[in-house]
Amino acid sequence: MDGNLFSDRSLVKRLGAERYLLISLVSFAASVIVTRLFLELTGYPQLGNTTLHIAHVLWGGLLLFIGGLLPLILANAWIYTVSAILNGMGVGLFIDEVGKFITQNNDYFYPPAAPIIYAFFLLIALLYLYLRRPVQQTPRQLLYQVIHDLGEVLDHDLQPDEKAHMQRQLQEVIARAPDSNLELLARELMEFLDSESLRLFIRPPTRLEQTRRFLESLRKIISQRWLTQPRFRLLLASLLAISGGARLLRLLWLYRQAHLDRALADLFLRTIESGLIQTPRALQWAIIRLALEGGFSLLMVGAAFLLARRSEFAGTRLATISLVMSLTTVNLLVFYFDQFGAVVTTLWQFSLLMFVSLYRSWFMQNGAWQT
Repeated sequence: MDGNLFSDRSLVKRLGAERYLLISLVSFAASVIVTRLFLELTGYPQLGNTTLHIAHVLWGGLLLFIGGLLPLILANAWIYTVSAILNGMGVGLFIDEVGKFITQNNDYFYPPAAPIIYAFFLLIALLYLYLRRPVQQTPRQLLYQVIHDLGEVLDHDLQPDEKAHMQRQLQEVIARAPDSNLELLARELMEFLDSESLRLFIRPPTRLEQTRRFLESLRKIISQRWLTQPRFRLLLASLLAISGGARLLRLLWLYRQAHLDRALADLFLRTIESGLIQTPRALQWAIIRLALEGGFSLLMVGAAFLLARRSEFAGTRLATISLVMSLTTVNLLVFYFDQFGAVVTTLWQFSLLMFVSLYRSWFMQNGAWQT
């Protein structure tokens, strides 16, 4: 036995944490968008009477409570997925009414409410990206994951690939174990998995697995036959040029009209009358928004030009920078002035970012660009 063992209560990331967080993120975004759309289409109905008003923040709190309670009561692995969905929906319904919480007159349509909701969404997205980063796991973390996966034995659902994965993890623990306790436990678990009497469950692929295999085969067909690298590069360059060029043309038109018939001044006047710009500082932020939109739109057009010139590394990098900066900075101001009308623009920019990421994963892995 090691004589220098000490208690280790350091944090260990749960297996599949990034997947659960992604589920919560999607549920959160969907609940906010669907709630706002439903209220807009139905004329903002209220559930209650002359005395009571059952706001949807209460339903959000209820879903949050249930989502947090389930993993405290049940040990099944699938319960974390249910909890992630309920937590995402709950926080979406809760934060959708943030305007009421931060104003004296309970103003649901308070202009800064939309940027606050969007900023909260971005923080969760950044946490998701942080959890996805590749890191070397310690032997203790690997054993936590193996013990988690042993639940498949209790559920009579241990697959051959799951067994092989656990064996690889245990071999790494044995090779790197910092103390005899971890090594002893790893060897005992390895002996258990190597036992000939251990029964594996060979089941047909689930619908999700079939879908993944189908999408992978479809990806190969698309990338090799239809959307080859030159075609994909041209499509991506065109989308970036159209997206950035359209916004630049809009800004140039506003600038030109401002000199011809003061249309830009009239636009600011209408915005002031609507209550969105109430102070000179707010007017300054509106001007900053237009300047940032123009700058990042110019970067998108530059990225399209680089891709058209087959400078893929520089083009995709510039496109990523422009889209990420637009999503994380410009859109905070857009949501303030346009409220939730900016959802479509945000979804379009996010889709473009996913296209850039898809191009890099298909054709630029390890720097081996196909031509």
